[in-house]
Amino acid sequence: MSEEKLSLEGLVFECIELDINKNIMTIILNRPDKKNAINATMTNELLYALDYAKQERAIRVVVIGANGDVFCAGGDLRSMSGREGAGPQSNVPKRGEMNDVSIRIRHLYKPVIARIQGSVLAGGLLIVTNVTHAIAAKTATFSAPEIKRGLWPFMVMAGLFRVMPKRAGLDFIMRGEVIDADSAEKFGLINESVAPEKLNEHVATLAASMANLAPETMRMGLQAYVQQDDKAFDEAMPFLKEQLDACLKSADAKEGITAFLEKRPAIWD
Repeated sequence: MSEEKLSLEGLVFECIELDINKNIMTIILNRPDKKNAINATMTNELLYALDYAKQERAIRVVVIGANGDVFCAGGDLRSMSGREGAGPQSNVPKRGEMNDVSIRIRHLYKPVIARIQGSVLAGGLLIVTNVTHAIAAKTATFSAPEIKRGLWPFMVMAGLFRVMPKRAGLDFIMRGEVIDADSAEKFGLINESVAPEKLNEHVATLAASMANLAPETMRMGLQAYVQQDDKAFDEAMPFLKEQLDACLKSADAKEGITAFLEKRPAIWD
């Protein structure tokens, strides 16, 4: 990506809503009439928001939620087939394509929480499988129905098999059947499920708790996690030793250790 300074000033987001409050950026998928299906405009707006969140040091946590009864129905088939009619035009600069969404989430190196209030289908799993935390209402359901439409969730597999056991994940995508939140939690697709009326409060508490942790150490740790994930064990260990040495020299580590010795709360810049 280029090193340009991104700004939200003057931008009109047509398919998402953004809110930044107390070091937390909340991104809301906002095509409830289309079941929050991801079209080109939503894709680009998501990418811009994620790039902005990565750029801004003050943003320590990202929450991704949705309006309506469905969290995300995946890629908009009308858009993907070229049949989508002209809709509201966004002035958000072009940032990439749909496959870039999961890559951007994975390489954000900040806590990203999916607040799942409703069903997740198909390409919606690109978000759920790549965030650091996925919290769902107990009434939410999950499915990869592509096989029933003569398609296959190719891009979803990259994240899916990093969170679900292989046989469970294969069965999930081979049959295209719906699983409930309890099964999704059992198989590691989500972290946990909660009563629908408690979902917002639960996610807000989780986001606030992580926003109060060492931000630079969090970035270093998550970046190292992603990088070591692709290494063989014997390569990962010396790499992680280097990362630990760098972390010990960081301002966050110095403040955290000093605060511990002085028996006071740490103050993160």
